[in-house]
Amino acid sequence: MFEKITPEEAGISSSRIADFISMLDRRGFATHSVLMMKGDRVFAEYYWAPFDQSTCHRMYSQTKSYVSVAIGLLEEDGLIDLDRTALSYFPELATESVNPFRATQTVREMLTMQTSGECIHWWFSSPDPNRTSFYFNNPADPHPSGASWSYDSSGSQVLSALVERLSGKRLFDFLSERIFSHLGTFKTATILKTKNGDSWGDSALICTSRDMASFGRFVMNYGVWNGKRLMNERYLKEATSALVSNDETAWPNCFRHGYGYQIWRTEQDGFAFVGMGDQLTIMHPATDTILVITSDNQGFAPARDIIVNTYFDTIITPMKSSALPADPAAEASLAKATEHLILKHEKGLSDHENARLYGDKVIKCVGENSMGITRFSLHFKGDQGVLRYTNAQGDKELPFGICKNVFCKFPELGYSNENGGLRTTDGFMYDAAVSASWRHDGKLVLNCQIIDRYLGNFSAVFSFRDEYVTLYMSKVAEDFLDTYRGTAYGIVE
Repeated sequence: MFEKITPEEAGISSSRIADFISMLDRRGFATHSVLMMKGDRVFAEYYWAPFDQSTCHRMYSQTKSYVSVAIGLLEEDGLIDLDRTALSYFPELATESVNPFRATQTVREMLTMQTSGECIHWWFSSPDPNRTSFYFNNPADPHPSGASWSYDSSGSQVLSALVERLSGKRLFDFLSERIFSHLGTFKTATILKTKNGDSWGDSALICTSRDMASFGRFVMNYGVWNGKRLMNERYLKEATSALVSNDETAWPNCFRHGYGYQIWRTEQDGFAFVGMGDQLTIMHPATDTILVITSDNQGFAPARDIIVNTYFDTIITPMKSSALPADPAAEASLAKATEHLILKHEKGLSDHENARLYGDKVIKCVGENSMGITRFSLHFKGDQGVLRYTNAQGDKELPFGICKNVFCKFPELGYSNENGGLRTTDGFMYDAAVSASWRHDGKLVLNCQIIDRYLGNFSAVFSFRDEYVTLYMSKVAEDFLDTYRGTAYGIVE
């Protein structure tokens, strides 16, 4: 597996791959990797530095599809009945406080996200560290399960806990024993944990792009690997089919083609694993192709539709069933388009008079602000700079590049590491990529990307007039960077 071939050998022109890759950068997406396979062979594989083939990347809700497969294995073993209520497998939680609609949900309804309520996003701050009991004992929408489709990530976490209860193993270990060990991949992978130590099965698989591709191939083979059946075909065919409609609006969407068992449907009879920030694995049986893409486009909602629709229009639709003639000119254009792929960074002016007018000046914040910042200053030297600021944790320094990324540790303490929702106390900090650039009207825009086990980003826009400076911050991240959003007004001391 993973033998390299040219796009032409896969039935697609190298120029079309170049167009797709160039589009990702031209649109300003924060792409980390792209891998395309036909059969067991790779015809496109690219990484945006500092990411590379060995990078273990957070896959977010793609993890749900792995939970689905684990549920299928339990059914095959006779350990679970999909039409039995999920609560019945947790009898100790069947108390008077259980929401009655939650109590009647079947495993099958939870797999297809036809539950009685939407995702509970505030479990991070819940005093109950057990997400399963938290789920069953919280209010749901006033309707029974099976009535409608609604994305319920918390329900997926309950299914993950169910896998661990019935298998007697950690989710990763169970899948490794039954599937991963046969694939020869997932050797450096892991799954983070929730506050109570359960596997974080709705969000926290961390693995390589090739790991994802191998699992996609296993599912698209409906349970067969190297001629050996590892799982029954029936469940995987059901899981990847359009069992329920998932239309939430009348407008089109790249993944509004139906929903299976924690697996999305696509156009042209494909299916996909989908994670926040545009972690995507798209399988297209008719062309025998797989796309894996990792990114962090959180905060840019149109990105997913653009990426997926362009992929189908540019790669899948024109792909031929047989190889194309070699095309040295097209191959050269692809090589040029992918020669220096680097992580997204701020693009604009590399210098402005405001760098000299306000550089090294301390700006004192007037009144309080939601970030808790009391003062800040900007310091410039060549093509780099430093933002110094004081917040509730004390004095901080955040280095940045001018029209390029500087890689550093993000200076905020207390963010989650191994266990989501648990604050660290050991000095742990996330890896970050930080860049800034000037606008023609003198504003400085800084972008900080967290590129660790947790992905997120925030922007800081500095506006200047006379001795007054305005700092506007906005963030997109799950359960961190909360003190990096709001507006601070300052005056030069």
